[in-house]
Amino acid sequence: MSETNTGGREPVDVDASGRSLGELTSEVTGNLSQLVSLQLELARTELAADARRVALGTGMFVVAALIAHLILILASITIALGLAAMGLSGWLAFLIVTLFYTLVAVLLGFLGFRVYKKIERLPRTKETWARTKAVLRRERAAGL
Repeated sequence: MSETNTGGREPVDVDASGRSLGELTSEVTGNLSQLVSLQLELARTELAADARRVALGTGMFVVAALIAHLILILASITIALGLAAMGLSGWLAFLIVTLFYTLVAVLLGFLGFRVYKKIERLPRTKETWARTKAVLRRERAAGL
């Protein structure tokens, strides 16, 4: 029967009829060790490729966010200048835009704070941990 050795690079003819159990066990152990080593090498190679893709994608997101921020600044200036062109004084137009963004920031901060307050801090984990501790102490857990 023909099998592969060293990652499929060299065919090896296996004839187990004339060898002892110790020799066969040693060969199987060596082959398993080699298989594990090759699988780890494959995992490292794939992980390195994935890490490069993650870094590239993250870099692209950072650049896109930077450009979006610049667009927001330019749009804000455009809106303020548009308000000024409609007859408002320049300082009032820029103040209106600034107050609008301040209101948006406060609203988003408030909503974000409310979302954080709703975090339950692992309720099921706490419950199962309490049950596990009670079982380990040979007590009856609440709710069992």
